[in-house]
Amino acid sequence: MKKILILLMVVAGFYSCSQMDQREKEIAAIDVDLEVKRFDLAFAAAGQNDLPVLKEQFPYLFPAQFADSVWYKRMEDTLQQELLIEVSNKFSGFDSQTNTLETLFKHVHYYFPNLTIPDVVTVTSDVDYRNRVIYADSLLLIGLDNYLGADHRFYEGIQQYIRKNLEPERIPVDVAEQVALRLVSGPENRSFLAKVIYFGKLHYLMQQLLPEASGAAVMGYTENEFAWVQANESEIWRYFIDRDLLFSTDSKLDQRFLNPAPFSKFYLELDHDSPGRVGRYIGWQIVSAYMENNEVSLQQMLGEPAEKIFNDSRFKPLK
Repeated sequence: MKKILILLMVVAGFYSCSQMDQREKEIAAIDVDLEVKRFDLAFAAAGQNDLPVLKEQFPYLFPAQFADSVWYKRMEDTLQQELLIEVSNKFSGFDSQTNTLETLFKHVHYYFPNLTIPDVVTVTSDVDYRNRVIYADSLLLIGLDNYLGADHRFYEGIQQYIRKNLEPERIPVDVAEQVALRLVSGPENRSFLAKVIYFGKLHYLMQQLLPEASGAAVMGYTENEFAWVQANESEIWRYFIDRDLLFSTDSKLDQRFLNPAPFSKFYLELDHDSPGRVGRYIGWQIVSAYMENNEVSLQQMLGEPAEKIFNDSRFKPLK
């Protein structure tokens, strides 16, 4: 009987891999015409006489309330010039990023065919790292000055847990996150569980849109941080259960386990060994278990309430 069960598991695994391979082939065949416009390079090369052309080409980047003198001053500002030089040096070409984004939006189109494929425009944002990517319907803005590398001098004074994600490789992950934020409805109530499952849906969807991304990349962790949460998954889960946190509506739990932070706050000695947002990681594992143990589509899962996903997930933490 044991041999039969092992055989069935192996067959099921091969079948699942075959399904995934076939799906990826179908996605690869999707025709997505993704255009990337380099406003950052165009602005860096422009003089005052070129401003009317820029305003015609990129009207959405020139709010009517700002006089032309604002843009003339920006063109001549030495700090802006230095910023644009650093960006153009780092991103003299954008082909590899464009290919990755095109693959991402093929996945978006496969799962959500009614979603508009946006125009992608690269800009500078005065290192507005809280808004590295802005996604609005048919337009996607990417602030390239937020991806110059964690150790870049422009980022001095920014905390390390934020700086670690200011890398070029983070661009497609940040784009996937912004797309997912448009597709995942917010928590249906104030319970910790509802928020945990919300973020679980978010990260699960990000991985479906970027299947080649590592778990660490999807979470915004280093590889060591991701290894830590995997190694301590059962302890994190036991902590949540033993203290009856799942159905708590204490808003302080957001800061302790969900919001970006240098570490999570268990109020134990292990705190400073932990990465932040461990509650999001647990939510992702619960949603993954739900998808593995139930015959539901991605779209159906996104519409399911948190308690149903939790109850039907049969989630068991790694030991």
